[in-house]
Amino acid sequence: MKPLWFQTTVVMNPGVLVRLSAIGAVMLSVAGAFAYTGGWLSPVRLTQDRMIAAFQDANGAHPGFRRNHAKGVCVTGWFESSGQAAALSKAAVFKPGRIPVVGRFALAGGMAFQMDAPATVRSMALRFLPPGEEEWRTGMNNIPVFPVNSARGFYEQLLASSPDPATGKPDRARMKAFLAAHPETVRALALVKKRQVTSGFANSTFNSLNAFRFVDAAGFSVPVRWSTVPVQTVPASTSVEPAPAGDENYLFDDLIAQVAQHPQQWRLIVTIGQADDPTNDATLPWPDGRRQIDAGTVTIDQASSEDSGRCTAVNYDPLVLPSGIEPSDDPLPSARSAVYARSFTLRAEEEHEKPPSAVTPEEVKAGGKS
Repeated sequence: MKPLWFQTTVVMNPGVLVRLSAIGAVMLSVAGAFAYTGGWLSPVRLTQDRMIAAFQDANGAHPGFRRNHAKGVCVTGWFESSGQAAALSKAAVFKPGRIPVVGRFALAGGMAFQMDAPATVRSMALRFLPPGEEEWRTGMNNIPVFPVNSARGFYEQLLASSPDPATGKPDRARMKAFLAAHPETVRALALVKKRQVTSGFANSTFNSLNAFRFVDAAGFSVPVRWSTVPVQTVPASTSVEPAPAGDENYLFDDLIAQVAQHPQQWRLIVTIGQADDPTNDATLPWPDGRRQIDAGTVTIDQASSEDSGRCTAVNYDPLVLPSGIEPSDDPLPSARSAVYARSFTLRAEEEHEKPPSAVTPEEVKAGGKS
């Protein structure tokens, strides 16, 4: 019931009623469109909410955190363009010079307090910020290919990976059935298992996995994938071991300590595809020997907690692209974009429920952690 001060009597003429009826009809049709998009009128459609629910089934509920790559740390630094990619893309980010970047290192999965482990997929997300120009956002992983090539495949993988309530572990039969139905995943996982797993974030190579297109000033486009390759070399004696006892954040703690000692750097390497290279299937690698360009160097010189860092409110949507970079026919970036947007909205709504993040650079710098 409205408060007394708000109650009044309204008399409307027929013309007003007709206009309001028309507006109501439009709003009803819009609501219907949202209902269809949300899957409310089509129970078999895959929607953002169903994907989010699958993440929660697989990883548990972690209010206030990202639904995927939940455990992470904010970083900042800059990108120094070499100018070599400017001939292929008119994007301002590739003009010679230095621009700021706001980034994030994370572990795959929606478990915000998972223990760091060597085999867990690591990610590097970057937001390039040319002054007064369109920004570029990209997320990369330290695997050579993606395990699935469609949103439906990713959804089914999440369902197959969800723990059985009776055992608390994934159902082997369900995973076996998923792999039998997805030979592309079996092939991709074989490549993932062969990758070199380095000792930490700083000496990991991160790959875009999805194909995009660079467009030059004349409108000519080429398919591309990109990687950030560490300038820091991997020591020959590097051994990849599980987390030391009592150090659940050792990968992040090592990165924070390394950045505090001196800036960490990666070269942005762009691989140029040929006409017959697959651009719509992230489970397929491109052949070795494709032309590559060193587009410049990413330097990271600061790390901060997600609770207060500059990456906290950033949605690393892969379709935030400047003029000069375009999506390819790969279906995954658009699906990621939709789910990331929903995840962003949910964690904003849950902000008051969010506990402190697991990774606290300030404690590491102060010597509170080993």
